[in-house]
Amino acid sequence: MELIKPSFGLIFWMLIGFGILFFILAKFAWPIITNGIASRNKKIADQLEEAAKIHEEMQSLNKKHDEMMAQAKNERDALLAEARKVSEEMYEKAKLKASAESQAMIEDAKKAIYFEKMKAITDAKNAIANFSIDIAQKVITEELKDREKQEALVEKWLEDCHFN
Repeated sequence: MELIKPSFGLIFWMLIGFGILFFILAKFAWPIITNGIASRNKKIADQLEEAAKIHEEMQSLNKKHDEMMAQAKNERDALLAEARKVSEEMYEKAKLKASAESQAMIEDAKKAIYFEKMKAITDAKNAIANFSIDIAQKVITEELKDREKQEALVEKWLEDCHFN
């Protein structure tokens, strides 16, 4: 009946224990976790900026490429029809390759950002889970120090078990 209707003393000590745990987490764990998340966010932001720079460079290269193609077009007009056909094929291949490379670089940056974000979230969840397990273990150890309580708990569990 003690577990269903806890006494004032039990509630008091549980609140004291929770307060101490909350203080320890607030003092030591949360700053580390928030600093880790902030550093990962900064890394992700830096990678996004780098991806934007790469995209701008690709646009600049496309502009230069277009300018070079305009010059080649003026010179190409003087060449034979066969030379015109070959240069058009080369232009299309270069354009497709540049587009494919830029898309691949952008996709790689997005994937890296996503994996870093998921890693940060997973690390935070794992840290919280480990703290919870440690706390639960200490609470159970403290609760089961008395031999009579241990025997009563084992008997209760055995009654709850249904053997076939």
